Amino acid sequence: MTPDFWQGKRVFITGHTGFKGSWLALWLTKCGARVTGYALEPATTPNLFDSANVSEGMVSIIGDIRNFENLAQAMLEHKPDIVIHMAAQALVRPSYSNPLDTFSTNVMGTANLLEAVRHTPTVRVVINVTSDKCYENRELAEVGYKEDDPMGGHDPYSSSKGCAELVAAAYRNSYFQSKMEGEHQVAMASVRAGNVIGGGDWAVDRLIPDTIAAFMDNRPVEIRSPKAIRPWQHVLEALGGYLLLAEKLWEDGSEYTGGWNFGPESGDTIPVVEIVEAIAKIWGAKASWCVQPGEQPHEAHYLRLDCSKARSKLGWKNRWDVHKGLSATVNWYQVFAKNGDVRGESLQQIDQFMAATPL
Repeated sequence: MTPDFWQGKRVFITGHTGFKGSWLALWLTKCGARVTGYALEPATTPNLFDSANVSEGMVSIIGDIRNFENLAQAMLEHKPDIVIHMAAQALVRPSYSNPLDTFSTNVMGTANLLEAVRHTPTVRVVINVTSDKCYENRELAEVGYKEDDPMGGHDPYSSSKGCAELVAAAYRNSYFQSKMEGEHQVAMASVRAGNVIGGGDWAVDRLIPDTIAAFMDNRPVEIRSPKAIRPWQHVLEALGGYLLLAEKLWEDGSEYTGGWNFGPESGDTIPVVEIVEAIAKIWGAKASWCVQPGEQPHEAHYLRLDCSKARSKLGWKNRWDVHKGLSATVNWYQVFAKNGDVRGESLQQIDQFMAATPL
């Protein structure tokens, strides 16, 4: 991404109080963007949004994307140039216990967001953030999922993300075609990233937060699926891809609409157990793990994205491999554990990432 591009741009982020949204808001305000966030209160205590004082230098609106009137009014009032939609119910296991909340947030929330965009004439670019789990998972280890593969999903969360992709495609085809005369000209793309890691994530039933919490308490971390294979990358990798794509959409929207995958190199698509053992080695002390007892709800065993489109058409490249990403993640939590300046640590990591040589 080009920091100067974002200077003075009006950016509307949904889900800015979440893990990825907080990192994105920090990055954009650092680059001089005029950021407005719209989201529920942070879902956990502690959380990155409060710990890193993310609201400093931006407008933070507490609201629910399922409330169309409030969302549309906020967008009209703040007149964004670029909208990045990240608000979601983002976890598989809670989607089993409360599927209606998951579908209403991820599907109707996306429809509300795009309808609000349709009635906000200042918007030129929309980035719709979904998930690598939006694809119909066929458990194919030898190939990665490509952007034109079928949408699907075994569990309510994965299904809701596939549905959100279909909603976005319908709005793009019906209202946001850049060459439609007399219509609101909006360039929109959907982005799908693999598992992200980074400091400040305290979500329940996520590997990194569960592991760090256990190590802080000097107890073994319980792992549900040690052999499950996921594409691991630092959160800044995915966000950097989203921002680069937004710049391209701004410059030449008709060439960059549609779906885009952002994931790590194939060598960073590795089993859960290897991630936990790597964190334990960095953490030190007596960090250890064990398998969680009992039957677990279904989750895809193997997920891998084919990111050749982003690499060839955008020139997007990873900057940190999984081990550097894990090291930065553990460093962040260790600063937090010592009551250190996690805002300063977060901004420093953004600087380090931007200065890193692409792999």
